[in-house]
Amino acid sequence: MATVLSVSGSPSATSRTARLLRHLDERLIAQGHRVIALDVRTLPAEALLGADFAHPAIVRANALFEQAEGVVIGTPVYKAAYSGLLKSLLDLLPQYALAGKTVLPLATGGTTAHVLAIDYALRPVLASMGPAHITPGWFTLDKDITVGEDGTLKVAPGSAEALAQVTDQFSAALGGRTTLLAAAG
Repeated sequence: MATVLSVSGSPSATSRTARLLRHLDERLIAQGHRVIALDVRTLPAEALLGADFAHPAIVRANALFEQAEGVVIGTPVYKAAYSGLLKSLLDLLPQYALAGKTVLPLATGGTTAHVLAIDYALRPVLASMGPAHITPGWFTLDKDITVGEDGTLKVAPGSAEALAQVTDQFSAALGGRTTLLAAAG
């Protein structure tokens, strides 16, 4: 199966975006993929904002992109666009860092007014980086993502179904099973 890099562009440690990505990571793992999580907020701010291409953390992040066959990019939507934190990382990657890769764009936000941020803000930048395929993405409203007291994530049924569908399409594009391993046994 494929190696997938799951990138959260949220600056928040308690981000619904990051939690949603980790939830989808579990689905991809259950389908047989190897998933590596990268929370951009854990990279040094000085390296990101100072465009320090040689910083060891940036070099490691570049290496993660290189080894991945698929990349999931998740971002909260701010001011009708993807996060500045994610932009900082994308700016430090080589021009064709996504060459030959399959990419799944995801976004979260507080209002449906931002639903087109994936197609009008994020997708063009990702496309300029040379991916083989950008699968249909999905925008999830913040109100559809809740975290229980025990830390478990719950996604509203309509959003959960749509997220499962786009995740399965991404998995299929990578050549993976879309049947969960647990269900197969």
